[in-house]
Amino acid sequence: MNDPWTLPHPSLIDRSGERRERVDLDAADAVVVSEGRLLAAGGRLVELAPPEHPPASLKVYLGRDGDRDLVALVPEDPAFVDGYDGIGGERLVGLRDLLGPFAQRGDEGLRDRELAATAVAVSAWHAAHGHCARCGAPTAPAKGGWVRVCPEDGREHYPRVDPAIIVAITDEDDRLLLAHAAHWTSRRFSILAGYVEPGETFEQTVHREVYEEAGITLTDVAYAGSQPWPFPASVMVGFTARATSADVRVDGEEITEARFVGREELVALIADGEMVIAPHGSIARRLIEQWYGAPLADRAPDARVDV
Repeated sequence: MNDPWTLPHPSLIDRSGERRERVDLDAADAVVVSEGRLLAAGGRLVELAPPEHPPASLKVYLGRDGDRDLVALVPEDPAFVDGYDGIGGERLVGLRDLLGPFAQRGDEGLRDRELAATAVAVSAWHAAHGHCARCGAPTAPAKGGWVRVCPEDGREHYPRVDPAIIVAITDEDDRLLLAHAAHWTSRRFSILAGYVEPGETFEQTVHREVYEEAGITLTDVAYAGSQPWPFPASVMVGFTARATSADVRVDGEEITEARFVGREELVALIADGEMVIAPHGSIARRLIEQWYGAPLADRAPDARVDV
């Protein structure tokens, strides 16, 4: 099964960490990113040659693709793309909305996935960490945008990644647990997920989160893959597990509904429009389809992706 997000092989883009301090960011091709959105057309990232660069508030070195250097560029003017005069209908598109198009392009979409996830994550970190966490002084980008330096004490600050778990849970009848989060649009269902807390292993987080949100205990917890999830700075660590009972008790706050569904039942729920599952290109979708045994057809294209 095509799986464009959990990748066991090395990155397609060479991050070239040794070049970060000496590369000319203004001479690199640029991926434009602003507030989690990227310049794209037809489900593909648009890369601007140096003469096309708009004035930038930030440039971050993404790495080397063959003989080309690439940067993430945050425009000074947030309305830049509104007036962008390209030839392919370029516009700012949210990364969530690009998950499906990237996945549909198969191997060709992997490269764009890497660039997009990195650009969104690192630009979000810069936007949220403009001051020193110790003294409050404004910090400045350094080392190709991968460090922010405090001018008062020279302290270096690095991008952070917040690990989260996501787990596909089945019962003794091999039905899959699907849940609705309180903040999602109606009829949106996916598998359970949650953030890792200090002092926990990933597996301990799986047990804790599932018990807190659905009131069930687990066995046979097994690693299933991972996915960068820069919303704003996470990596999803995927697992499968078996429930020791089917007695689901949702917390009523984070999770408002959860139920075990069989394969034929899930197909019928999707076809009737009663359930919308996680989007193509997400690790949640991959784990659901891995349990199902084949790709699942959506009833209609989603107008909003919020998983």
